Amino acid sequence: MLFNSYVFIFAFLPVTFFIYFWLNKKRFTYASKAWMVFASLFFYSWWNIIYLPLILGSILFNFSIGTIISRIPTASSSRGISRKAVLVFGIIADILLLSYFKYMDFFILNLNTVLETHFDLMHIVLPLGISFFTFTQIAYLVDAYKGKVKETDYLNYTLFVTFFPHLLAGPILHHKEMMPQFDSLKNKALNYRNISMGLFLFSIGLFKKVMIADTFAKWANAGFDHASTLSLFEAWATSLSYTFQLYFDFSGYTDMALGAALLFNIKLPINFNSPYKALNIQDFWRRWHITLSRFLRDYIYIPLGGNRQGELRTYGNLFAVFLIGGLWHGASWMFVLWGALHGIAIVIHRAWQQMGLQMNKILAWFITFNFINITWVFFRANELGDAFKVLSGMIGLGGIVLSDKYEQQLSFLHAYNQITFGNIAGHIGNTSDILIWLPIGFVLVLLFKNSNQKLEDLKLDYTTLFISIILFVIGILSLSKVSAFLYFNF
Repeated sequence: MLFNSYVFIFAFLPVTFFIYFWLNKKRFTYASKAWMVFASLFFYSWWNIIYLPLILGSILFNFSIGTIISRIPTASSSRGISRKAVLVFGIIADILLLSYFKYMDFFILNLNTVLETHFDLMHIVLPLGISFFTFTQIAYLVDAYKGKVKETDYLNYTLFVTFFPHLLAGPILHHKEMMPQFDSLKNKALNYRNISMGLFLFSIGLFKKVMIADTFAKWANAGFDHASTLSLFEAWATSLSYTFQLYFDFSGYTDMALGAALLFNIKLPINFNSPYKALNIQDFWRRWHITLSRFLRDYIYIPLGGNRQGELRTYGNLFAVFLIGGLWHGASWMFVLWGALHGIAIVIHRAWQQMGLQMNKILAWFITFNFINITWVFFRANELGDAFKVLSGMIGLGGIVLSDKYEQQLSFLHAYNQITFGNIAGHIGNTSDILIWLPIGFVLVLLFKNSNQKLEDLKLDYTTLFISIILFVIGILSLSKVSAFLYFNF
């Protein structure tokens, strides 16, 4: 079920909300949790009920593994089985499940290419949210092993994994972040401030998705998927459109997730903090998809040794983490290449820091933003040829098209074969719309406060109410062009 759909906004969300708090008001607290689990599983099954047994089986397996780990004494073993062995078994099982659904066809395709075999592809449909609920449960197993969490109630654990706002595309949660909130007595009663903030945040996210992200999507899709060649302006418009689409799409989803959770008095962790304002690549990853960065740091980088085993090993660990992060996003060499480029960048940044070098802030932002914009090209491209089409256009190899309005004044440029006159964005869309929206994108990501900052300063007055209503109504009126969120693919 999509957040940006009539059925979610006008049926699922209000029904779930009212029944949940009605049960709590009657002091049926366990029943209210059971209702939330049922509603979340219904939410998950709406897309394709065939994968409901998959998530339920994964939850039961990980709860059992976590329970076994918690019951084995820390300094000893039970029946010859160590806590670490159980942990490793659980993590491997989770990774194998994820690998089967997400990477099996990718593995077969590359095996056929390398060995010239002809194994048939399995054409497995990726279950929604599997990357997110798998990482969430791996984090739980590691935390249980470290003694940070201990969950003995299966319903509580199921609620932790399936709570619908974060289920399909994060944020990636820790058990200790969410379950104490569900157990808090004050959170079982209506909180009108949280409701107001939740609706405000949800309205911002809805507007981001349907009005901004989906607008940029038209030009990004046209440039990457339909145009055979791209001129200089078209290529830059294509890459920047995807850069803005991805940000407003995913941050819009996260705003809606945090807003929906706030309605139930649950505060999910912040996942974005104005990432396109970053002055270096490390700063970017501290601001973009924060919970994924946290997971990669805590459960991959640090276990690999972090920065404790010499500078050369640190560089290797950093590169490996970003390579894994790239592959996590999808079964494609484009994601691997994107991860590798970010791994190289983070290594260069660390070496730069170690040498004590400094850079002008404006230049630092310019380099960082353009690196991110260029690497998103690989992230979006279906294959290397699509990426090269956009990148070659960005350096002028696809030609330079100037507006025919200036042909008379600039007629001397006809001498240059690469320069022509005409519609400067003819292959991807309406030129005037693009010229309006690209500056709007820059203004919004660079000059405005982000959603979380606005929430901190939020005053519950008529101005806030008016803004919320306007954003919500505009979003609702645009739902006729409903589209799935980009991170549902990952």
